[in-house]
Amino acid sequence: MQALPKLDPQSEGFARDPHHTYTQLRNLPDPYYYEDVDSWMLTKAADVEAVALNKTMLRNVDHLLSAAERKDAQRKLNWHDMPHHERFVQTNLLESEGDTHARLRKLVFREFTAAMIARQRDTIQAFVDHLLDGLGDRDAFDFVEDFAAHVPGHIIGRVIGVPDEDCPRLRVWSEQVVRFFDVGRNDDDKQLAERATKEFYEYLLTLVAARRAAPQEDLMTRMVGHQDAGLMSEDELIATTMLILMAGHGSTIDVLGSGMHALLRFPDQHQRLRDDPKLINLAVQEMFRFESPLPYFHRFATEDTEVAGRMFKAGTRFGLLYGAANRDPARFENPDQFDVSRSPNRHIAFGGGTHFCLGNHLARLDMDVIFTTLNQRFASIELAHEPAYKPGLSVRGPIALNIAVKRH
Repeated sequence: MQALPKLDPQSEGFARDPHHTYTQLRNLPDPYYYEDVDSWMLTKAADVEAVALNKTMLRNVDHLLSAAERKDAQRKLNWHDMPHHERFVQTNLLESEGDTHARLRKLVFREFTAAMIARQRDTIQAFVDHLLDGLGDRDAFDFVEDFAAHVPGHIIGRVIGVPDEDCPRLRVWSEQVVRFFDVGRNDDDKQLAERATKEFYEYLLTLVAARRAAPQEDLMTRMVGHQDAGLMSEDELIATTMLILMAGHGSTIDVLGSGMHALLRFPDQHQRLRDDPKLINLAVQEMFRFESPLPYFHRFATEDTEVAGRMFKAGTRFGLLYGAANRDPARFENPDQFDVSRSPNRHIAFGGGTHFCLGNHLARLDMDVIFTTLNQRFASIELAHEPAYKPGLSVRGPIALNIAVKRH
């Protein structure tokens, strides 16, 4: 009988290289049951994609439960006794289903079309140039903390209408809220998440009031208009804005860091991109495939369903390991090779179905501008030392990435 591998997302070994574990799980004849989150973990691209696209598989089934059952489920996950978190995070667009999800998604989707995002290029370019100018003549810096961490939050903040000086606070709140989604969370994480959500809420209330008093050309003003038109409640406005800001921070910072690391691990591929800058769109997609910044999501079966050749009962929870699926050799040739010209590249780092990532256009534009500008500014970029990656199942990105640069 084949021995089961150990899935330990909080370990140093998993943080250093989750793909060794993913390969072991993918080679099992059946999905792996991970008791810690009561989930059957899916690792093959075909299985993950099938569940992500299956409309009977839902991220949240609270609307199918009685009030007592919902409370029991909250207690089991230790998501109870968090009034602000329950009000604005546990019920946001990402966590909603059915008519509510469709209504809110339609409102937000209008704001994140490819054409609208493309109009942000000049703003992104100016901010990236500003950050790089601020590094002066430094020949070494932490790519994550000194550079990448400042870009996504400021850009999505400007889209929404958040003043530049407030964006660093939003990053801290976002990280504290998102941390509570991972396995291994504890009561300290819980207190941080609740306090951050409360402060986030109070800040956004002030911004809503300011936009109602003096409308601007920004997303917050349009969201206030949606509320005034009866298309969304104030709580939905706050929760949706909070989600957009949170989604615009951590995962993009992480993929910027892991993308830069991939280029430095595979210098031949970095040189190909330098030699042919038109490869940038393919290279960015490959960065998302190679180290998916959000490598784990879940779905619940709402009816008896066949998954990976087995029947599972309604109520079963599935773990979608996007990070594993995106290295599946059944879909990707040489999956552990980083290839800036990989095409086709049917990765699923942005999820699928009704929960497909709305911010993917903005994240990819950020990366397009950033890596193109870095290659123009610096004659060489080298890794100072191997980075440590964040532990956990739900995130993937370097904690720091120290690089040495030479200017043209």
